[in-house]
Amino acid sequence: MRIGIVCPYSFDRPGGVQLHIMDLAEILMERGHEVSVIAPGSPGVAVPDYVSIAGKSIPVHYNGSVARVKFGPIAAARVRIWLRDGDFDVVHLHEPGTMSLSVIAMWARLGPTVATFHTSNDHSRMMRIAKPFIKPGYEELDARIAVSPSADRTVKEHLGVAATHIIPNGVDTEEYVVAEPRGEWTGTREAPTIGILGRMDEPRKGLEEYLGAIPYVRKRYPRARFLVAGRFSDRVAARAARSGAEVVGELDEGMKARFMASVDVYCAPNTGGESFGIVLVEAMAAGAAVVASDLQAFRDVATDSDGELGAALHTVGDSVALASRITALLDDPRGREALAARGQARALTFDWHQVAPRIEETYRDAIRLDAELFPR
Repeated sequence: MRIGIVCPYSFDRPGGVQLHIMDLAEILMERGHEVSVIAPGSPGVAVPDYVSIAGKSIPVHYNGSVARVKFGPIAAARVRIWLRDGDFDVVHLHEPGTMSLSVIAMWARLGPTVATFHTSNDHSRMMRIAKPFIKPGYEELDARIAVSPSADRTVKEHLGVAATHIIPNGVDTEEYVVAEPRGEWTGTREAPTIGILGRMDEPRKGLEEYLGAIPYVRKRYPRARFLVAGRFSDRVAARAARSGAEVVGELDEGMKARFMASVDVYCAPNTGGESFGIVLVEAMAAGAAVVASDLQAFRDVATDSDGELGAALHTVGDSVALASRITALLDDPRGREALAARGQARALTFDWHQVAPRIEETYRDAIRLDAELFPR
């Protein structure tokens, strides 16, 4: 198939959706398809050959983060040219609830069109504002994907139309499964290591809750080491250091996997705005014992088909509950090992080789439906 993928967010600072789209494009090409991606981005930004840049984005505060989006007549013209020249068998839009390139492509559709919703936010102001522009085109899509039940609920709440498919984000789990622990991040019985990784400048990632757990854990494990890795400002790094954490800083994908494979307990104390939880899948795939906040999206990811949890969940926003879960796992090495094994088994169900065929079948469904509705 010739597949066009529309990314609403800029490639200047790739986040979860952009990385998902690149992974999807690459697995589809590996499986024999031709793929082209269009996305916002500054002139000269480094992107793979299959990515076309539609122009510089503008920052918009959204869902506890900053979304860099592109809209307007110039963007519309570039999207239309890309659609026309691509002559795609199917076009896959991502986050058409955000006023950016995906909305333009939804309006300008020339053939079979699929959309994926990643957002889980019961009070999305942007989606409420954009509803009059989105809903007519959304209802005409050939297939609608939500990445989780919570993302599906968000779509129904705001647009009144359910997704036709629930297909999770794919994760390249192999790199995490084979990741080798690194000595400087590996703990001991007396000095266990607890880790967190992410964009800690965003309050919803739960750094404050994580730092708040430190004194409670150290009452029982005085030499416990709390590691903070990821992309964040000097101010955030200083705040973490003042609280007694060790600042690791930004890591590439390979080192990220090794970090997760090294720590005794990996924490995901996010406070909201999560529709899936890729970080949970990555940490579980690396064999980490994971403690995560009890967000519905995280519960969906952690729960297997038998109802067993592959992560220990704690009350959202509660540092004391987080600390209690951490100390319980440190007190019980065998239980921690069993939790990590369940988590890894669950994570493998999200591997791209499991997910990609489901997306391909959705594309084929969309092509068949479009041919029935609009015979050419």
